[in-house]
Amino acid sequence: MKLETKILTLLVLLLGFCQVSKAQDYPSITPSMSITTADGETSDDDNYSGSAPIRVSLKANANDDIGWDSHYEWRIFHDNDTVPYIIRYEENTDLEFNQSGLHRIFLYAKFTKDGMTLEQNNEDSPLSITVSESILQMPNAFSPNGDGINDIYKAKDGYQSLVEFHAYIYNRWGQKLFEWTNPADGWDGTYKGKPVKDGVYFCLVKAKGADGKTYNIKRDVNLLRGYIENSTTNE
Repeated sequence: MKLETKILTLLVLLLGFCQVSKAQDYPSITPSMSITTADGETSDDDNYSGSAPIRVSLKANANDDIGWDSHYEWRIFHDNDTVPYIIRYEENTDLEFNQSGLHRIFLYAKFTKDGMTLEQNNEDSPLSITVSESILQMPNAFSPNGDGINDIYKAKDGYQSLVEFHAYIYNRWGQKLFEWTNPADGWDGTYKGKPVKDGVYFCLVKAKGADGKTYNIKRDVNLLRGYIENSTTNE
């Protein structure tokens, strides 16, 4: 009885060893991506939608590939295209997505060892990036009075997918007072460090969206330093 128990135990151990060895002998891939948004926020998501530019770090995450010769090929397709517009051959690679629409990301891996070839891909579950269409609007007034509300003249909230942006502020005589290149920034109503007078100024914005749309915005800007948001008047 003891001999049978020892033999059975030995068989179990051998079977377990064979299973572990088999799992370790064959490499596998688990493609993933890390995302950095236009605002500098980071995310790990296999399917991401957001505003351009979207910076992505792609990783093959190959396991048990020691001793195997490996070949990697990333293929990126735009919308319903059947031909990839980007091909990369690194195991890990970085990309930036600016063009609006859906970007499908596939990884094809080939491992060879001792005359054996193993091919793997993620065709059943590709990674994806969706870049939103561009939006840009500029306000027609602001009140730089230090109350923390509407103190800066800048793009309206909700702008997205802008790959180029340049804004200028002029006075009524055509003198340039300020310019900026980030839609998150703006004008505080000063010139050379000193507040300008209340009145009407002119804003010119030239921008381009990830969808190819161009913006050439020209508008008057009312600077109302004496105006207080949500104020009430006693009659």
